[in-house]
Amino acid sequence: MRTSAIVVATDGAESGTTAVRWAAGEARRRQQPLRVVHVLDWDWSTARYDFGGGTFETARRLAETVVAVAGREAREAAPGVEVTTDVLIGNPTAQLLADSDHTELLVLGTRGKGGFAGLRLGSVSQRIATHARCPVAVIRSQEPGAERGPVVAGVDDSPGADAVLEAAFAAAHDRHTALTVIRCRPRTTSELQDTARADLMTHVAPWREKFPDVPVGVLLSPDGAAATLVAASRDAGLVVVGSRGAGLIAGTLLGGTSLQLLQHAESPILIVRRP
Repeated sequence: MRTSAIVVATDGAESGTTAVRWAAGEARRRQQPLRVVHVLDWDWSTARYDFGGGTFETARRLAETVVAVAGREAREAAPGVEVTTDVLIGNPTAQLLADSDHTELLVLGTRGKGGFAGLRLGSVSQRIATHARCPVAVIRSQEPGAERGPVVAGVDDSPGADAVLEAAFAAAHDRHTALTVIRCRPRTTSELQDTARADLMTHVAPWREKFPDVPVGVLLSPDGAAATLVAASRDAGLVVVGSRGAGLIAGTLLGGTSLQLLQHAESPILIVRRP
């Protein structure tokens, strides 16, 4: 059963601390509890050769220290938010993917160790971002004040784009900021461009009515999706995209668009899962 809790994974590295503080702010905006977890990467099949018997207990104490410090960071960043801490034991990818079955939002860091042991912008982070059964936020360090930038939503014309628009409008509403909706189309005649822009405006209209306080702009870009989103992220407080088949601009999550976005975006990224 899915709970309303936001989960953030940390290993105590700088990027993990950034993710914890961002997740605490998001929990405060959404008025939801926050669970801070650290995954102790432990292989029981090889641990049986540890005849001394003290290695695991030492590692567990260190893990408990990491998650306790992260919990204090979260409470400091967002006083009043209900914060709990937990140490998970096992393979980080498997543990967090299993945790995503009952999580409202999973928050990870980038660079360094990236939010939990072993995470890089490589196979582990890609598996988490693409296969988690809940929305995933990937957080990188930003300049102070950058989080106040506008929200950017990348959509295509698939039915799943509505999930991206809903999440993006809600994020902009919670942050009291503007929203820019981007759709990438190949270079074509001006008449077709006008039609595509009208279609995008029609798609956005119901959400504009639902969130009348959110200033909205639309951009129909003839450029590549990855380059457009990365460029937009430089001034954005958050970039919202969909997972495979669920609203991601012109490409799949395992393709070049999302991978380049995860590697090069300068703002937090929210990957939305269609219900």
